[in-house]
Amino acid sequence: MSGTIDAPIGRHPNHDYKWAVTAEGKPSVTHYDLIEAFRAASLLDIKLETGRTHQIRVHMSAHRHPCVGDLTYGADPTMGKRLGLTRQWLHAVRLGFEHPSDGQWVEFRSEYPADLQKALDVIRAESE
Repeated sequence: MSGTIDAPIGRHPNHDYKWAVTAEGKPSVTHYDLIEAFRAASLLDIKLETGRTHQIRVHMSAHRHPCVGDLTYGADPTMGKRLGLTRQWLHAVRLGFEHPSDGQWVEFRSEYPADLQKALDVIRAESE
């Protein structure tokens, strides 16, 4: 499954520390591909077309799929706790961009840190 979320992001109308999908917001586009689906959560590959503050978190929350462990944007607090997470589940496995000095494409890779790998192992085991 793949999709695109094209929804403007601006300051949250009631909380100055949050962002939200708002009619007055700046254009924001997030593309996603499903990597693995589980009973409790899904693992996604996300590509940003724009780069708004908290864009992934806001777009996922607006579609009623907040990032696991992201209490600010509506995640189930019991799930993060059950998985041993003390932060939202976001990790750039691959990050690429055109280098500003010469325009060459550069890409960096990073495996899941131990806390996210452990959480993924637990979710996989619970879904068997």
